[in-house]
Amino acid sequence: MQISPPKHLAGFIKHYIFLENSQKNNRNLRLFADGNTGMIISADMHMHDAEGNFLPLSFFYGQPTSYKNLGTEGPFSLLAVVFQPYFFNLLFGIAAKEIRNEIIPAEDIVQDLLAPFQAAMDRKSAPRMLISGLNSFFTHLIASKNNADLWVMQLQQYMLLNKGMASLKMLEHFSGYSERHIERTFENHIGIAPRKYNSIIRLHHFLSLAKNKAPEQNMAEPCYSAGYFDQSHLIRDCKSITGLTPTQYMKTKNKLAVNFIELH
Repeated sequence: MQISPPKHLAGFIKHYIFLENSQKNNRNLRLFADGNTGMIISADMHMHDAEGNFLPLSFFYGQPTSYKNLGTEGPFSLLAVVFQPYFFNLLFGIAAKEIRNEIIPAEDIVQDLLAPFQAAMDRKSAPRMLISGLNSFFTHLIASKNNADLWVMQLQQYMLLNKGMASLKMLEHFSGYSERHIERTFENHIGIAPRKYNSIIRLHHFLSLAKNKAPEQNMAEPCYSAGYFDQSHLIRDCKSITGLTPTQYMKTKNKLAVNFIELH
């Protein structure tokens, strides 16, 4: 279940995703970069990384640059709050590049402020009621922050509109800042360099164009439409970000979210 935030939060939160698994069997999952950061809230999640280390029940995650294999043991339910990529830096004043690829327990950043929401998850409260409370929570947090670098938000939206094809020269012309200032500020706010962010946007644009094609169909049309010069470039980007070739990704049946899939 994917739920959009209210209009006044749309510039900060991309969407909420509620996932639930009632099966007792273990599952192999993969999370990969989509250009955003976020927060996970759960009361019963038994999820571990590839090394067998269990993840906190509730945590923030920094900007991913590639993919992360995860495993679950038994039933679980979780709520993912997918932030706009600059939101973590805006909220907590932490340079996004410092938490790139990191998972941070929620209590390390917000102490016990998420405890009521975790308790609501434990009580199996309706997702929409939980999200309504989170909308109020984030509205109050934002009201206390300084939005001095709003141009970074505008730059990120410009890159999305150009579907990952905005060069540094184009960004310089759009923003009025030098390439070096753009790169430095972008890494502090978004967590990765503009070039890497472009690669992630372009790949997800390709995946959206190709999602209705059968895996055995020729991928040349969506490949070139997404701005790739050749299919080898596409395959290289896809394997780097998702760990799979485009054909392997298309054959993946259980896509839990745009960047969260089940492996078999």
